[in-house]
Amino acid sequence: MTELAGALPNGQRFGAIVVAEAQDFADSWWGPLVGALHDPEAGGLYVFSDEGQKVFARYAPPPLGPVPLILDDNLRNNRQIADVFHPLVPQKMRLWGGEGPAVRTVVCSPSDALGAADVAVDALLDEGWRPQDVALLATGSRHPEQAARQEGGQDAYWESFWDTDQVFYGHVLGFKRLERSAVMLALNEDGSRDRARERLYVGPSRARDLLVVCGDSDVVRAVGGDAVARRLAW
Repeated sequence: MTELAGALPNGQRFGAIVVAEAQDFADSWWGPLVGALHDPEAGGLYVFSDEGQKVFARYAPPPLGPVPLILDDNLRNNRQIADVFHPLVPQKMRLWGGEGPAVRTVVCSPSDALGAADVAVDALLDEGWRPQDVALLATGSRHPEQAARQEGGQDAYWESFWDTDQVFYGHVLGFKRLERSAVMLALNEDGSRDRARERLYVGPSRARDLLVVCGDSDVVRAVGGDAVARRLAW
């Protein structure tokens, strides 16, 4: 790929390249990327990364020594939601999301979390929430509805994300970069798996307006600490 990039004609090169989710970039990918710039020395390379949302256990720092800038303004989540996962963020955030409804909690065991989240989804729809505004996300094994939709292939599964008649079912690690007005977060694993803290951080941060957490307070405390448990009123 690096050789092909070096042979690109000017009409197929780029003045600047933006890399999103760079925490998942592999080291060998940077060479082709930089090679596709008009001017590898003076061209623009803008890299956005959140180490708290890694999908893959690898570290590949960007080349060319870019100037690091910390983006610490939170615009996605209302203050009530952002306050829950704030203790899991390595730097202080400025919360600009405005005020919203209180985060709801449903106390249950990990084995009962998916069922409790299903009940919470039904309750939200009864309250008048639109299906396309609601997502149910699991931290452990997939919800049976997600598994069933994925049997039709990934294209069909992700088309359901845009279906205005359906609630979306997903996993926190597959929902990065995405968001929903209301998220039912099912803590259906006991916190002993790798990246449990990351899952607890990513899950709440996907909700813009309303967050409902279904799980065990002891799991939250073990994974996220007392500060997160207190914010969930557990």
